[in-house]
Amino acid sequence: MKVAPSLLSCDFSKMGEEVLRVEKGGADWIHLDVMDGHFVPNLTIGPGIIRSLRPHSSLPFDVHLMISHPLRYIDAFADAGADIITFHVEAESDILQTIEKIRSRGVRPGLVLKPATPAEAVFPYLELVDVVLVMTVEPGFGGQSFMADMMPKVRTLKQEIVSRGLPVLLEADGGISAATIAVVAEAGIDVSVSGTGIFKAPDAAAAIKALQNP
Repeated sequence: MKVAPSLLSCDFSKMGEEVLRVEKGGADWIHLDVMDGHFVPNLTIGPGIIRSLRPHSSLPFDVHLMISHPLRYIDAFADAGADIITFHVEAESDILQTIEKIRSRGVRPGLVLKPATPAEAVFPYLELVDVVLVMTVEPGFGGQSFMADMMPKVRTLKQEIVSRGLPVLLEADGGISAATIAVVAEAGIDVSVSGTGIFKAPDAAAAIKALQNP
């Protein structure tokens, strides 16, 4: 299991130090949540923050765009140092154009599903993406409770990916901690995003290791 600590739950006054802390603690990716106050009811960070954090880590930056028009901002986030850019199938930008734009910038593209969106919504694009992210909370705020009823969706996606012989990684985000990781792993998730489960833990390195070895 790869683990991607979500900076949404870190100490924003020490973001560079927090990135370094989880990288030293054994994290695999760094997850960065971008919210526009329109697609979801919250505002977080933009490309300027990501650019300023990039020198603090050699880990892949996994940038999750919770914004209405992701296509408009792909260049900005690619320039800022994103290695992976995931965006929502429910967003307003054309999905194929957005995937192609991400790929053209040498960045790995991925699609994200809100809890109410069925697995089948991404089936037409599975050959074109590197990651599918299943939200296990309603996107917008950290610290929410894990939605175990999303696991049938994960299993459906896993079955489809395996049946097509694709190298697509399945990622889950929302309420993932030592208490929920076994369920996530059993369903077939490859990458777990965890915010409060890591940044609010007494020992971030121990929390990361527990998630990597469910």
